[in-house]
Amino acid sequence: MKPLRLGLIAAVAIGMLAPVAVSSQSKDAGVSEKDRQRGMAEAPAIAQAAGVTCQVSDARFIGEVADKKAKTKSSYYEVDCSEGLGFVLQNTAGAKPSAFTCIEASAPGADGKPSALACALPGNQNSTADVAALAKKAGVACPVEKVRAVGQTTDKSLFEVLCAGGTGYIVTASNPPIASATAEAASCLLYDEANTNISCTLADKAARLAVVDTLVQQSGTSCQVKDRKFVLMTKQNDTYFEVACQDGKGYMIKADAAGKGSAVDCAKAQHIGGGCTLTDARAAATEQAGLYTRLAKSAGHNCEVTQYGALPAAAGKDVVELVCANGPGGIGVFEANGSGKVYNCAHALVAGYRCSLNKGDTGASALTADLKKLGKGSCTVKDSRLVGKTANGSAYVEVNCSDGLAGYMIEYTAATVTPKEAIGCAFAKGIAGGCKLPGNT
Repeated sequence: MKPLRLGLIAAVAIGMLAPVAVSSQSKDAGVSEKDRQRGMAEAPAIAQAAGVTCQVSDARFIGEVADKKAKTKSSYYEVDCSEGLGFVLQNTAGAKPSAFTCIEASAPGADGKPSALACALPGNQNSTADVAALAKKAGVACPVEKVRAVGQTTDKSLFEVLCAGGTGYIVTASNPPIASATAEAASCLLYDEANTNISCTLADKAARLAVVDTLVQQSGTSCQVKDRKFVLMTKQNDTYFEVACQDGKGYMIKADAAGKGSAVDCAKAQHIGGGCTLTDARAAATEQAGLYTRLAKSAGHNCEVTQYGALPAAAGKDVVELVCANGPGGIGVFEANGSGKVYNCAHALVAGYRCSLNKGDTGASALTADLKKLGKGSCTVKDSRLVGKTANGSAYVEVNCSDGLAGYMIEYTAATVTPKEAIGCAFAKGIAGGCKLPGNT
């Protein structure tokens, strides 16, 4: 997920054009019936022309100002939509009307004085709730405490939202930000680290990182946090932090989209954002590689582990891809009691795992051996692919042969990764569309 860098238009600049006639008004001054009648008569059409396609439930005429130099006149209106944010409209003769949210229009001026265009209609006094609704649509599930208008482009409106506990987001909506349009959200943590003209200011970086301590407690580790940093956020809205502990250990802490924390030891976290940097994980990684070497050998697989990567696994089970210095690697599945099994990369597909660190190692020799067990010893496997699994517990792997002759579909018992039958590709057309590897069609 990449933070945006946009050419923002500062919405507060509209205050420079505020009509002098209303410069002394405030939202507490009340709205005259005359201004409301004129607003309801004129503002809905202006709102629609400005792109505010909402049902106007209330409106008021604010005032007008003449620009003698440009020889133009601008009229200002406030509208309250039945759903979503309220707006201040600027209607200048000869130009397309502009719409600014009440958050933008009500922001104090550069001199700190109240805005002359602050929204006054009763329905526009809770803009925080309106932006919170946009944030919720964008996937932000936390209670929103504060909001801030960041700015707008020709087609986007940006807001900062601050959640209870210090978490913050930049919410990007349409411009104008109507309730029916889509919205997206990105964590303020992304903007803390990025070189962009967008920043979060409702809370500081330290407050945003304070959530890490709670996540560490949820993860079940005994880590007393010494240092912490944001690492990355995925498209699935999983957030990763690194923590260094007082005892010298370190962890990658994952917060899922629901905010629940889990931990990965730095020795197993090389695949997450380039690995840990707050602690020296090299010694721990070397020790862990030695452990996996011993576990692999105990499982009957002679592997001097040089690299490894942890895979998702059930509690009490360690699933890890192993790269070996002395031969083909694979996927090791190790139980808490020390027992385990190592699948070569071809058999790992049948077992439900996929190799990614073992580049080019397809487990071809193991598949060749399976063919020999099934009486098809003339084929030396060149390449393979997992075709699929059936409801009755079978799995099919297609293989082609290095001599260019037609290959086979090998049927396995998926639970035990045991080869059952080798079916020639000429007779395998009824299995998931048949063979597709080069030389088999």
